[in-house]
Amino acid sequence: MTSPCEVHIYCNDEIKSRLIAKKILTMAKELEHKYNFYNPNSYLSALNHRKTDSLDVQTKDLLTRAKLFYNKTDGIFDITMGTLTQSRKLPTVKEIEEETNRLMPFIGVEHFKIKKNKLLFDNPHTLIDLGGFVKEFAVDQAVKILKKEKISSALINFGGDIYALSSKPNGQPFSIGIKNPLNPNEYFTHANISNQALTTSASYERNYNVEDKNYSHIISTQELQTKVLSATVISSSVVESGVFSTALMIKPTLRTSLKTILINIK
Repeated sequence: MTSPCEVHIYCNDEIKSRLIAKKILTMAKELEHKYNFYNPNSYLSALNHRKTDSLDVQTKDLLTRAKLFYNKTDGIFDITMGTLTQSRKLPTVKEIEEETNRLMPFIGVEHFKIKKNKLLFDNPHTLIDLGGFVKEFAVDQAVKILKKEKISSALINFGGDIYALSSKPNGQPFSIGIKNPLNPNEYFTHANISNQALTTSASYERNYNVEDKNYSHIISTQELQTKVLSATVISSSVVESGVFSTALMIKPTLRTSLKTILINIK
């Protein structure tokens, strides 16, 4: 999942806990391999390179949900931004911008359709990248595994995508620290969660320079309305929190009923 992942299981049975942890690990690795955008042998790569158009139940569900979130975020959360991913690896700003402009007409979920169990693209250039979706989905799947195994208290953290299953054994909610983007060694605030998901998106953690221009790992066709350093969202599912925390990095004024914590540049 390209980041540290951990599961804290509160259970008196060590053997049971280790077996559950192994199930979660196996599930996460399967998802990582299946939907790896960069692995030419992944199922997602086969779809992107038009080697297959057959959708299994899980992938059909993910793509359908991605289309719904595209609409809920005013087109900001867009899994077809993967179309531009390779252009970001070019050595000069001029080349990046030229390639971006060439590919821009092929961005948008309207360029693919789901017809029964088939994935249909309307052009050969549009690529789907589920990188901003699968890690969060994996956490939600881990929660299902824990519930099925009758675990009543656990904390899952896949690279900052967090779900608190119930409360701590002492009845207290889990307290999650939200780092100060300007000083990662200290916390800006804390959030108490129980049976809730929390994710944070932050451009300061993963960005890079090409010549004199800075690029964020969050790729969007929309300009930033207000510069924010991080966006935290609390909801009932990690997928939903992840989608909106990413979208709010691009458009902090995006309307949502979810609980949000935005850290702005002063």
